[in-house]
Amino acid sequence: MTGASAIRLEDQPVLRLRLRVRGCVQGVGFRPFAYKLARRMQLSGFVLNDNAGVLIEVEGASAGHFVEAMYGEAPPLARIDAVDIIELPAAGGERFEILESRSGQATTRIGADAATCDECQRELTDPESRFFGYPFVNCTHCGPRFTITRALPYDRAQTSMASFAMCPACSADYRDPDNRRFHAEPVACPDCGPRLSHPIDAIAKALFRGEIVAVKGIGGFHLLCDARNDGAIAILRQRKARDQKPFAVMVKTLEAARLLAEISAEEAGLLESPAHPVVLCDTRNAVSRLVAPGLRRIGVMLAYAPAHHLLFDALAVMMTEPVPALVATSANPGGEPLSADNDDAERRLAGIADLIVTHDRDIAVRADDSVMQVIDGAPSFLRRARGFVPEPVDLGEDGPSVIALGADLKNTICITRGSEAFLSQHVGGLDNAEAIRFQRETIAHLSSILDVRPDYAACDLHPDFRSVRTAEALGLPLVRVQHHLAHIAAVAAEHHLSGPVIGLALDGHGYGVDGGIWGGELLMVDGHTWKRSGSLKDLALPGGDKAAREPWRMGVAALHAADRSDLAPLLWPKHQGVARLTTMLDRGMQPPRTSSLGRLFDAAAAISGLRLEQAYEGQAAMELEALADAPQTLAGGFRIDDGILDFRDLLIHMAENRLAGCDAANLFHGTLVAGLAAWASALAEASGIDRIALGGGCMMNRVLAGGLAQALRAQGLKPVLPSKVPANDGGIALGQAAYARQIIRYNAAEVEENLTCA
Repeated sequence: MTGASAIRLEDQPVLRLRLRVRGCVQGVGFRPFAYKLARRMQLSGFVLNDNAGVLIEVEGASAGHFVEAMYGEAPPLARIDAVDIIELPAAGGERFEILESRSGQATTRIGADAATCDECQRELTDPESRFFGYPFVNCTHCGPRFTITRALPYDRAQTSMASFAMCPACSADYRDPDNRRFHAEPVACPDCGPRLSHPIDAIAKALFRGEIVAVKGIGGFHLLCDARNDGAIAILRQRKARDQKPFAVMVKTLEAARLLAEISAEEAGLLESPAHPVVLCDTRNAVSRLVAPGLRRIGVMLAYAPAHHLLFDALAVMMTEPVPALVATSANPGGEPLSADNDDAERRLAGIADLIVTHDRDIAVRADDSVMQVIDGAPSFLRRARGFVPEPVDLGEDGPSVIALGADLKNTICITRGSEAFLSQHVGGLDNAEAIRFQRETIAHLSSILDVRPDYAACDLHPDFRSVRTAEALGLPLVRVQHHLAHIAAVAAEHHLSGPVIGLALDGHGYGVDGGIWGGELLMVDGHTWKRSGSLKDLALPGGDKAAREPWRMGVAALHAADRSDLAPLLWPKHQGVARLTTMLDRGMQPPRTSSLGRLFDAAAAISGLRLEQAYEGQAAMELEALADAPQTLAGGFRIDDGILDFRDLLIHMAENRLAGCDAANLFHGTLVAGLAAWASALAEASGIDRIALGGGCMMNRVLAGGLAQALRAQGLKPVLPSKVPANDGGIALGQAAYARQIIRYNAAEVEENLTCA
């Protein structure tokens, strides 16, 4: 300090403070940071990892300034949630030390995996560095964390690096307080660390030849091929049985990404964040159209592992394009979880990849790439996994430990501990043995690193969900939570919305309390109480689950519901199934009914001629969204009658006027936004509630979600969208856990009241 007001250290009393630092403070270089800070401030004491986080004792004249400096200068990957401070008697001492970790029941957490930092990238290309060309370089600021950790506290012995003994050079770095790798648990080099099964140059040459390569990465295997090679992508689609579902594209840098897509400042921030997720951006059509057929946006991600950077450098020498671009998709046969084990990859990927590249560092738990977009100016998840898990959601108050088992599609699990909810990485659809095995692995791993035994379980109402069977088998008191209530409870939990809130839960399918098929719901939620205040006008669901795969069925059902079956042969004159289904409905067939907004999208896609059959979930809705560029509202396009929102007039207008392409998409989206906003506003006015939680898979539609948020704000309301967890079924587990705690708390209070009154 300088100037007349500066305080000299020799004038300050000697203090000894014990600091309990809680948050994401293990595996992020916090101990070496504290060591260097204390040494700089001429303090004695110690720092160590333990079950609760990081424990620090500092003593000296400047001890009182240590906490402020710690907050201001913490490592980039650290997240300090709280610092508990106790003043102790001075003990003397001249040194500050890093002590051995202490074990015990964990209340801290491990950080998420982080993309290769700039310094490690520099070393990769520096011939003078011993890390030159080494595909596993890392330091305290980057590298794997979650996916290599088996248990806490976070020490090398608890990770999949335990089998790699450090060489003298790495050991010296590890023990040098001035080195970036000081106490970096995954530190390794070519002399002592993991190795790839194939040279980088050989991998690059295979890709250059148009081959499909499976490469083991941080959280599992990727399937890679040249993103500009139509033939290679067509073969990948054929072998993976993924006919049209979009692929993500990986490039090395943000500058390279800008050559492929229009990227906003918010999208750039997500791409370059330590997580390096896949981000949906408007395409410039600079890669094969087979990457994302029928869509306006492509998923872009930046190289996040050292091997990726080396591979792009090698490809840049071989390829004539401005920048290399690779399809990078999860390495799995259709519908199964991604491969993460070497033997498993050889078994499951042999029929897909021309070359399988492994390495000898085990993946303790697999984690897919996270997928994000920007909606209404804020980040939004489509899939939350690598780079974000296991960062918790703060629930704002302590409560019992609950394990929630999520839904059967886009499954995740959630475990609460104290005031935090830990949502797992994306598991996927529980419709095959591999996925169910993965879910069990995820439960075991998350329980291990949190060191918690849940007191209660939560699950869906659906009687046939596999996730429900798993919850029942846990042998815990079980809270069953309705699907759409869980969507809204997840939004309320993330944003700490206590008290009453209106919820719009809009998706494809959810089991209702009446046994019906819900999906377009207007709810009122207040703590442990809730009610269904309205729904979309229900439609027949001809063929049951087939209707979700064949949108023409919903088109026919919508026309029949409006007494306009006469339009069906005009819209689909050559479709044999249309005539048969129309006849069956006219003769009184009574299929199940649904209030699903997802199925309304399907009806609109069929009526506009966009898509009669779907190759993957949500394809019709995604392609309809891609066509919407200037939404417009049809006057009289919807009706609200006793809480029921009806869009049949909109669909009939589209059919009568043969609207197609952008005209159909714009009118459908604009009228949908207007109708939903009017519907929620009417309930808000009647109830005096101005907070509107928006949840469900349809809220991943950027045009719909952004437009609806703007329309609600224009009417003086406060719309809230999820940003820390997916709006789709990937966020259901959080809502189940949060609502279950409300029920448990209410029941406990009721028991306490009865005991008191007695």
